[in-house]
Amino acid sequence: MRTARRPVTILQVAELARVSQKSVSRVINNEPAVSEETRERILAAIKALHYRPNLNARGLASNRSFLIGLFCDRPGDYLSEFQTGAVGRCRESHFHLMVEPLDMESAHVEQQVETLVGQLRLEGAILLPPLGDNEVILGRLKEAAIPIVRISPKDNLGTTPSIGIDDRAAARELTAHLLQLGHRRIGFILGRPDHVATRQRYLGFVDEMRARSVPVDDGLVLTGNFEFAGGLECAERMLRATVPPTAIFTSNDDTAAAVIAVARKLGLDVPGDLSVTGFDDVPIATMIWPDLTTIRQPVAQMARLAASLFIEHAPRRNGWPDPAPQHILPHALVVRGSTGPP
Repeated sequence: MRTARRPVTILQVAELARVSQKSVSRVINNEPAVSEETRERILAAIKALHYRPNLNARGLASNRSFLIGLFCDRPGDYLSEFQTGAVGRCRESHFHLMVEPLDMESAHVEQQVETLVGQLRLEGAILLPPLGDNEVILGRLKEAAIPIVRISPKDNLGTTPSIGIDDRAAARELTAHLLQLGHRRIGFILGRPDHVATRQRYLGFVDEMRARSVPVDDGLVLTGNFEFAGGLECAERMLRATVPPTAIFTSNDDTAAAVIAVARKLGLDVPGDLSVTGFDDVPIATMIWPDLTTIRQPVAQMARLAASLFIEHAPRRNGWPDPAPQHILPHALVVRGSTGPP
């Protein structure tokens, strides 16, 4: 019978790296006051010994939990990509990430948050949209003194750190691409009304249409709520119109995939008869045919940055800078097979 291997201790790491246990602890906790040469030696010893810090013991010693909460409204490709980026950053610094869906339409959402903050000693909470603008959630987290980072918030910028892209500018760029191809009758499928991205992407679309003196047909502006099912319904209405659009700008990639599915059902060629654009560049954008022209949002990079704000700044002890940092990350137009001349 094999004897269970005893876990490596912080003392063994310190002895191999020829440093004190306190120096090892500082490196594990990403604290300053350690030279780069010493830090590299400690990291090499950790790797050589396959050392894994004991989260409970580490928390007791430093009065920290090393646990970050990621609160979301609903699952999907965006959440999956964001979670991957955040988990990767947390693992690098021996933090843990807890993903918790919150039902925005539930009358018990405040109780959900209360239960979570009562049971868990969170270092902080990352709020995906639209949770970052929900007064009930924000108020409960503030009462519990839990620092937050908001992703693409709509209101009260500067009160907390936020991370996002310039949705309006990105939408203008995508609209310009369709106009340059020669499209003039362009449909637009809105996202959820409570998302700031919904309004900003539509405003960018209108900005570019007006800048080129192309009218926006209100009858071709419908709401799909960022959902595949909503995209199906909107596409059916638009493509069965007396004068259908030659292109449809959708507010996310799931909706765009639904539009392409309806186009195929109606015997339309994409992009020969209809051009379709998405937004976000999540995995589905390259899983369908033709693959989507879309805006690439650096979701994983946004997630890593959000986690890093908690890991590197320890806001529960020191507070956020005043004003809180607002990070606008670069986007990119990705032209693929779903768009072409009308």
